[in-house]
Amino acid sequence: QVQLTESGGGVVRPGGSLKLSCAVSGSLDLVYSEAWYRQAPGKERELVALLTTGEVKNYIDSVKGRFTISRDNAKNSIILEMNDLLPEDTGVYTCRLIGRGMDYWGKGTPVTVSS
Repeated sequence: QVQLTESGGGVVRPGGSLKLSCAVSGSLDLVYSEAWYRQAPGKERELVALLTTGEVKNYIDSVKGRFTISRDNAKNSIILEMNDLLPEDTGVYTCRLIGRGMDYWGKGTPVTVSS
């Protein structure tokens, strides 16, 4: 059984940084993409960053230049580095892994950006 476990969330002031990690455990078949989503209070969940197996990275416009998605193969983790955080980045951040015959989600880690 594959499990995704996020960590690294917390409370940070505007302009600060956080590094989120999504640890992947279990046996995997072919992976197509890995992604981070977020859901702000009272809003729908949105895709923040996507990483394909071809190392193509896509971001929503509001985080371009501030967020970086990457893969740590040694730790079998999906990383989201977030810099210059804004109050509107507040939300629950959840990782997702999509592959052949599989679609897994973590439970999320909360991020609060507030002065």
